[in-house]
Amino acid sequence: MAGRRGARYWALWVGGGLSLALVLAALVSLVWTPYPIGVIDVANRLAGPSAAHWLGTDPFGRDVFSLLLKGAANSILVAVVAVGIGIGIGVPLGALASAKGGWLDELVMRLSDFAFAFPALLTAVMITAIWGPGAVNAIIAIGIFNIPVFARLTRGAALSLWQRDFVAAARLAGKSGLAISTGHILPNLAPLVIVQATIQFALAILAEAGLSYLGLGAQPPNPSWGKMLNEAQTFMFLAPQLAIYPGLCIVFSVLGLNLLGDGLRDLLDPKLRRSRA
Repeated sequence: MAGRRGARYWALWVGGGLSLALVLAALVSLVWTPYPIGVIDVANRLAGPSAAHWLGTDPFGRDVFSLLLKGAANSILVAVVAVGIGIGIGVPLGALASAKGGWLDELVMRLSDFAFAFPALLTAVMITAIWGPGAVNAIIAIGIFNIPVFARLTRGAALSLWQRDFVAAARLAGKSGLAISTGHILPNLAPLVIVQATIQFALAILAEAGLSYLGLGAQPPNPSWGKMLNEAQTFMFLAPQLAIYPGLCIVFSVLGLNLLGDGLRDLLDPKLRRSRA
């Protein structure tokens, strides 16, 4: 029985392992890297893997492994804050829209439609044109895109919960709409929000890498996987590993988080648990 259960949740284990590796890499970079990321050694530029530089050096002679570690921390920081913005604003808006209905529900949904018309990349371009490029502006752009995602998710799920018997019982007990939302609706939405947050976390890492590749994200000397890809494209035939390493980091991070989200959905959704029992 335990073996079948473990096989059924293989996505959770694999995704959790890859996500844990990402987090550990970021945590390690906060206290240690083989070389300071600002150290430039032109004499050893584009060096191959060696005992001194495990993954070689980049065009400026910087240690690639150190840059990858710091890039993990940067990706996690951007993703956590951006997804936090989406949850912190989108979930209350969706819950409020489902509870009140009427013109407020219509307003929230039309604002969500308007926000969806400006994807993270386009929003970042507009913000950059006003305030200039940087990690903070990338966070704002990705966070703005996440708000309607969580608002729509919360509203749609909450509308079905408002029709449930336990909500009717709470109303008969004299509870206000706010008390029902905070005490009954939002706790029942927590598993759904957690799963969606995991998926949006992966998308935020991908968006941050794309923005940094275009020069709209983290600025030197702060390392970023997307920025490393941008710098590596000039040396694709001379040192292809410079593009392979950050590319693999992005692929495995996004894959791990998506698998983790699928695994959490299987674990937390009672309907899926019953169907796979």
